[in-house]
Amino acid sequence: MNVRIHPSWKSELDTEFEKDYFKTLTHFVKNEYDKHTCFPPGPEIFAAFDHSNFQDTRVVILGQDPYHGPGQANGLCFSVRDGIQYPPSLINIFKEIEQDLNKPMPETGNLERWADQGVLLLNATLTVRAHEAGSHQKMGWEKFTDSVIKLISENKENVVFMLWGGYAKKKSKLIDSSKHLVLTSGHPSPLSANRGYWFGNGHFSKANEYLTQNGKAPINW
Repeated sequence: MNVRIHPSWKSELDTEFEKDYFKTLTHFVKNEYDKHTCFPPGPEIFAAFDHSNFQDTRVVILGQDPYHGPGQANGLCFSVRDGIQYPPSLINIFKEIEQDLNKPMPETGNLERWADQGVLLLNATLTVRAHEAGSHQKMGWEKFTDSVIKLISENKENVVFMLWGGYAKKKSKLIDSSKHLVLTSGHPSPLSANRGYWFGNGHFSKANEYLTQNGKAPINW
């Protein structure tokens, strides 16, 4: 399985890749991809780390699980491929951007354009079996992605972390909020958003304001 990952991340994560749990995880994932249809496609498992290199990463958005329907997942949380119908959570993300920044609904749900600007779109679990949500959880991915969050927190400064929903909010304990901006809100899923826990959070303007104040370029959301 030929995965793509930017060299800057490879050097930062080399010691993690050598740990026993990660070798066990790798064996599990290879076995799953050999026997079942899994998403995202093998080369895109580490797409979040390929588009946004370590040095340029200035925003982290945390998702939970890749989409498990055909043709949706492209290795970036909340993102779908060009031409794929927007899932409900992504629609609500775009609606919030529309309200917050007065930007129209984009023509594609593919968020590579964010990732290429230094937005790490990180799912806590990087793979999933087709049509079986959560099927690759608790196999080691969460341990790996927790270590990524800690790595960014410890080795970088003035990064914006967007934690949406209960699961993501728990990750705040991994982040040094004295040198990073941690933004939390309800999840953009319809269940949470329609109860008033998502819309109006202003995360996208707050992120850009913080980045600008700290001498970094804002994100073109």
